[in-house]
Amino acid sequence: MDLPTSFLGWVSLIWENYSGMFLYGTLITLVIAISGTILGSLIGFVVGIVQGIPVESGSSTLRRVVVKILNIIISIYVEIFRGTPMMVQAVVVFYGSMQLFNLDMPPLAAGILVLSLNTGAYFAESVRGAITGIDPGQTEGAKAIGMTHFQTMLYVIIPQAFRTLIPQIGNAFVSAIKDTSVLNVITVSELYFAGRTACGVYFRYFETYFIIALIYLILTFVMSRLLKLLEKRMDGSRNYELLEEGEV
Repeated sequence: MDLPTSFLGWVSLIWENYSGMFLYGTLITLVIAISGTILGSLIGFVVGIVQGIPVESGSSTLRRVVVKILNIIISIYVEIFRGTPMMVQAVVVFYGSMQLFNLDMPPLAAGILVLSLNTGAYFAESVRGAITGIDPGQTEGAKAIGMTHFQTMLYVIIPQAFRTLIPQIGNAFVSAIKDTSVLNVITVSELYFAGRTACGVYFRYFETYFIIALIYLILTFVMSRLLKLLEKRMDGSRNYELLEEGEV
């Protein structure tokens, strides 16, 4: 078989032979990014709620100790996952769980876990900021009608904070699509890993990673536009029509 002599010829040949592998890698990338963003957001909300537990002067000693311990654990978790590269985290979680706990974790599960914990660590600070940005009168009003801290957070504060956090959740998702590429270090068969495999046949790195870069660009571009449409839809119409009495 005659090999191509031009850039586009090589791109066409590589795509023709490995498009199935690239598309499968794209699917795995999306699965990891979606799962990691959802779980990471949930972790961020839980951390934000726990960090907001009030400790007043009349609180019991047990409550003070428990809240203090929880905050220390959360601080350690956030510092570790914000202060170390995700590639290193993936290696530590994947091989460490096997060596220390004899846990044979599938690479895909390990990748989702690492991305979730990483996303949660960064998102937790955003949640805390969004919660503190809510008018304190909302919390006082909820307490006045007998709501507990968790009821106040669940039914009053979080729904309001969620709206302001939608753009950051979208940004986290777009970043997660790109961050999945580091998970190839633990043999997760995502998009970048598919590119490495294809490169080993023809040794055409530029053409192969041009295709990979183009797929990443399409993914992030499409997802960014879909998230903007979601934001506009949740904002609702900027024009409101006043109804006369009897028209409702």
